[in-house]
Amino acid sequence: MAGLATSLGAGAASNSFGQIEDADTLFIIGSNTTEGHPIISVHVNRAIRRGARVIVADPRRIELVKYADPWLNLRPGTNIALLNGLVHIILEEGLENRDFIEKRTEGFEELKEAVRKYTPGHVEKITGVRKEKLVQAARIYAGAKDAMILYGLGITEHQSGTENAMAIANLALACGHIGRPATGIMALRGQNNVQGASDMGPAPAVFTGYQPITDPVIRAKFEKTWGVIKLPSKPGLKSVEMLDEAKKGNFKGLFILGEDPAQTDPDLNHVREALSSLEFLVVQDIFHTETTRFAHVVLPGASFAEKDGTFTNGERRVQRIRKAIEPLSGMAEWQVICELAYRMGYKMNYGHPSEVMEEIASLAPIYGGISYARLENGGIQWPCPTKEHPGTATLYQEIFSRPGGMARFVALEHKGPAETTDEKFPFTLITGRRREHYNNGSMTRRVKGIAELYPEEMLEISPADAERLGIATGDMVKVVSRRGEIKVKARVFTRSQEGNLFLSFHHQDALTNILTSPHRDPVTGTPEYKACAVRVEKI
Repeated sequence: MAGLATSLGAGAASNSFGQIEDADTLFIIGSNTTEGHPIISVHVNRAIRRGARVIVADPRRIELVKYADPWLNLRPGTNIALLNGLVHIILEEGLENRDFIEKRTEGFEELKEAVRKYTPGHVEKITGVRKEKLVQAARIYAGAKDAMILYGLGITEHQSGTENAMAIANLALACGHIGRPATGIMALRGQNNVQGASDMGPAPAVFTGYQPITDPVIRAKFEKTWGVIKLPSKPGLKSVEMLDEAKKGNFKGLFILGEDPAQTDPDLNHVREALSSLEFLVVQDIFHTETTRFAHVVLPGASFAEKDGTFTNGERRVQRIRKAIEPLSGMAEWQVICELAYRMGYKMNYGHPSEVMEEIASLAPIYGGISYARLENGGIQWPCPTKEHPGTATLYQEIFSRPGGMARFVALEHKGPAETTDEKFPFTLITGRRREHYNNGSMTRRVKGIAELYPEEMLEISPADAERLGIATGDMVKVVSRRGEIKVKARVFTRSQEGNLFLSFHHQDALTNILTSPHRDPVTGTPEYKACAVRVEKI
């Protein structure tokens, strides 16, 4: 959200999912699309069958590599160097879209100077990607008629995640590959309503619809609607910062809804100490989790089948959901929140979720024309500012949503992962998802068929590394980082390159995030899940 908003104006996908199929070139970077986003991969496969060329940039030999020409097998944490290198080649060979750059962007000269030193040879030394592949990829992407970039958590879950997203925007802007159907940047969200949750203003510096809390006019609008005298003008804490302050004794109480930081946050020993330090912890969820172990009160949540409301998906489409059954606990989650607010002195009165949507539309311009009555026929993509507006399938066709309507190039420098390997911890551990399981696994691990497909976590290790350590598939190993250790079975697999390992975080009996590092993106607080140093010991 932060990176794309800085460069383009909106922290969301620029196009619709269906447009992926019409692209002639797909650049997939930091996304194991077939496993992490299987529905999106349906559109990707259709594009491939129609003849689309595919560039894949990923440290792992993911499934889509078999369609890639080329595969840019970069080292973890070297995304900026790779992207700067592609822009360097495009500018050196005169492949940039000069007309687009002059009419619709600013900051180009600064970018041009910044990428000057990122020659193919220099980038090869940093990323490990051969010069020939870099040149091939740059020519394919720049020469495309309709090119789309798809990226996921492999871009954002680094200490440079915000800048990684900006580097992607730089590449698209240099070629003019944005602002048209089947041409743009698709930021793939990790769960079904991540976009909708983001839109509602949980980031501490914005209100609903990404309106800054520092603007007194915007604050006055919300104060009037909500009936409060004064709303804060200073941003609060991000979720990871709340835990930091809890451990210090400065943050006393927390209400966690549908989240499991005791399994999915990094550096779990730190998280456990923080949760144990709270004076009062309330957790609302549909199943017991690692986090409910620390709760003073557990409230029952409602599954999707028990909800009335909306989800906003990764293409900005606001869609109605309708409950199949009444909430098993007797109350929907929004009703619980209203009741809690009322008992704490604020009369939060809604009769139905549609009234919540009416309030959202009255306060957030991007949702201004959306109502339940208009969501009966497949949903509407924001921005939808008025009741007559049809919604927006493709962003930035005429102007960018930054001040002045111009997109911004951002000059960036390669930083690399915050934690590097050494003799004691010689491997880089990458974490991610598997197709069979979902997030902390509290739902999918209960399904017999899924559990039979993938019953336990296994450490992916390359054949060369496994041979050197005397490890075979099925052997128990100990994985140790600077923060802790776990025991898990090994799987010798060609998907991981030599020197890299892979684990998912779905299983409670192998809490991968005990290992992961505390380093974060300084802008967003997003943890660096994609690179931490570990060693492996055969048990």
